[in-house]
Amino acid sequence: MELFAVVNASPDSLNTDSIVTDAASALARARAMLAEGADGIDLGGQGSTDAATVVGWEAEWARLAEIVPALAVLGVPLSVDTWRPQVARRAIEAGATVLNAADGMQTDEMWAVAAEYEVPIVVPFLSGPNPREMAHVGADPVDTLVEFFEARLADADRFGLRRRCIIDPGTGFAPSNWAWEDRYRYQKIVYTNLSALRRFDLPLYIALPWKDTPQHWELMEIVVRQQPEYGRAHYPGKVRSLERELGVGAPCAE
Repeated sequence: MELFAVVNASPDSLNTDSIVTDAASALARARAMLAEGADGIDLGGQGSTDAATVVGWEAEWARLAEIVPALAVLGVPLSVDTWRPQVARRAIEAGATVLNAADGMQTDEMWAVAAEYEVPIVVPFLSGPNPREMAHVGADPVDTLVEFFEARLADADRFGLRRRCIIDPGTGFAPSNWAWEDRYRYQKIVYTNLSALRRFDLPLYIALPWKDTPQHWELMEIVVRQQPEYGRAHYPGKVRSLERELGVGAPCAE
């Protein structure tokens, strides 16, 4: 599994370990995460949870403007996590190499940016216009995901971008008013049915659990055993340790 380590330039991200404030702190975190086994970096400047204050795209970009080129120098895959085409465009021009589209690629404006710059596109499932407005996931979450990706890939076909898409079941974006037990059950259903998304013959990208509880570790193990092509991790070292424990993933070099 190719791991993207999380670097957050948003000051109100729930995982405080991932928060950086400038290019120097971003570089320090990125280097530490690469040393733990990450292959790339996922950088965001706008939190997507209810706890995050929504700022204008100019303020979001101001948080990223110095950090993107600094991280690009590392020479590893660098994704920008945003739902705004203005930010996506500027980040790619500054050195980002992957678009992690927090809007679920639900607008032609985002597809146009992806088409112009010819970058891989992480397409997460959403049941609303952006991750802060998730509405519902239907009686059968897996059917809902399949229907969503059928629609998004039809959009991708209009722009000739299907083969550049990477499918993300978006489990971190369950409706915000759900209690944890409901989120846990939902995520377990989705994770144990990732094979249903293989019908699209595209790589899978999973935002891996990061909290240290038995249920979060259970969910992590379900995902790691299935070896998706990509993962997004706050603590890549924990993921690599679990891969070794389970005997999955690429073998270590002698």
